[in-house]
Amino acid sequence: MGYILAIDQGTTSSRAILFDGAMQVATTAQQEFPQHFPQSGWVEHDPEDLWATTLATCRKAMAQIPDAQIAAIGITNQRETTVVWDKSTGKAIHNAIVWQDRRTAETCRSLREAGHEAMVAERTGLLLDPYFSGTKLAWILDNVAGARARAEAGELLFGTVDSYLIWRLTGGRVHATDATNASRTMLYDIRDGRWSRRMCDLLNVPMQMLPKVRDCAADFGETDADLLGKSIPIRGVAGDQQAATVGQACFQPGMMKSTYGTGCFALLNTGETPVVSQNRLLTTIAYQLDGVPTYALEGSIFVAGAVVQWLRDGLKIIADAKDTQANAAAADDGQDVIIVPAFTGLGAPYWNAECRGAVYGLTRATGANEMSRAALQSVGFQTRDLLEAMRADWHGGGGEAVLRVDGGMSASDWTMQFLADVIGAPVDRPTVLETTALGAAWLAGMQVGMYPAMDEFAREWHRDRRFEPGMQADVRDAKYARWQRAVAATLSV
Repeated sequence: MGYILAIDQGTTSSRAILFDGAMQVATTAQQEFPQHFPQSGWVEHDPEDLWATTLATCRKAMAQIPDAQIAAIGITNQRETTVVWDKSTGKAIHNAIVWQDRRTAETCRSLREAGHEAMVAERTGLLLDPYFSGTKLAWILDNVAGARARAEAGELLFGTVDSYLIWRLTGGRVHATDATNASRTMLYDIRDGRWSRRMCDLLNVPMQMLPKVRDCAADFGETDADLLGKSIPIRGVAGDQQAATVGQACFQPGMMKSTYGTGCFALLNTGETPVVSQNRLLTTIAYQLDGVPTYALEGSIFVAGAVVQWLRDGLKIIADAKDTQANAAAADDGQDVIIVPAFTGLGAPYWNAECRGAVYGLTRATGANEMSRAALQSVGFQTRDLLEAMRADWHGGGGEAVLRVDGGMSASDWTMQFLADVIGAPVDRPTVLETTALGAAWLAGMQVGMYPAMDEFAREWHRDRRFEPGMQADVRDAKYARWQRAVAATLSV
């Protein structure tokens, strides 16, 4: 039946995965690329690194099965990361500004003080925060010499990473994105399903720079034959968190998933009606098929797996990320260390770009074990922050709430058990942890008739393990109350 090639272009690496006709991983290739930090709070990627590693991993994954018949490509990508490139050459005019970047915090504060946040939330479902693409794009236009004049003359194009890769893969023939990525730019009206002129005017963005917006399963062109040895249709695109929602088969209103990578992102399917959050969550598009958007509430945690990377690369108190699980299990129960990993501010539901990380409860006896436990617990505590806000906003559904998890940290049994304990609800880990790539692959495969329709795909989702909460409610609530006090102290500094 052939294969589907899934491109998963992430924050720290690019991956390519071949899925076979049964939607099982056949081959995979991964390559990391450099991170650039020009100033404190600034994070950039060289777009050529994104392109080169994407192309190299695709070729490597395909080379493992010579003469493999690739029916289609699905793309999933780090969201909000912003690229502006020359329409004639395809070369970026500035490094990509990454979703973690906080350089436009002052711009967002000025827009809030001018009274624009309610309008922005109504149209885009987003809050005024540097996280999103719109203010990053405006910064590039304002700070790269001649960029604004060139953009207004139609010489420059804007895109999130999916658009940039589509442009390069198709040899500049297709400038497109999908509805999920568009919904993260702060330039897209999620109710009307089109770019918002009012938002573009507010941020002074020329609309001719923007890509065409298509369904998640649609025609995104064909690759140049000389890139991958043959011309391959691109038929599925979704931002990474939405692709994971699809890969987890969270198709019914009330279903939730949480992905643990560099950051953590929880999405709650709310159906065909957007829910306006009263708790500073985001209203976003979960996926769009046949012209019909399905909406979600989303909570974004900026630092999840990155706190473990900090222990390894920054403090150098662990040699490998896997060490944290054994360390946490061996930690001294008499110590109660809390890490608030606000390295680039706090995301939902706090949305404070200015606060910075803090550690509470240190003693002379605190060591790698206690710091490892605190790092892993911070992920559970932040997830509970999100779920508390979602429960307050969402009143639909009923029955037992279950959280489906994926991403690198979901492989840690200790972390997932603490997560179940602290949220007081079951946590389901699927047999296929590559849910982000699987979601992109299913979109493309379904579009070309190789993979089953939504209902059958959902029936084929299988659980590897369910983690049941085992912590007493009073203990859980006491631990969470201490976390909340630590966050309040961090925000007050």
